[in-house]
Amino acid sequence: MGRWPRYVYKTGEEPDYRFSLANERTFLAWIRTALALLAGGVAVRTIASSFTDVEQQVLSGLLIGLGVVCAVAAWWRWARSERAMRTGEPLPASGLTVALALGVVLVAALVLALA
Repeated sequence: MGRWPRYVYKTGEEPDYRFSLANERTFLAWIRTALALLAGGVAVRTIASSFTDVEQQVLSGLLIGLGVVCAVAAWWRWARSERAMRTGEPLPASGLTVALALGVVLVAALVLALA
């Protein structure tokens, strides 16, 4: 049985293991960020009593949505980077950082406006 996902490992040559491990550490850092966003969304929904029910739902939905997007984008980013290393191409740029920063700024602005 071969390595999974096949679309990542079926082409190119095996890169230096240090680069693959660094790519995995970056993936895990993004997953930790996604988990923190999900936990924040759950906390807003269950603990934040200073907001109305609708405000809690909106803030919680935004945080949970950002967490899901972050987790999916982390996987996509890992796969693209691993494939680029295997084929000798430049590492792809990531829009994840900008999108995540804008989402967090939006949530923070909403919290400040509603508080």
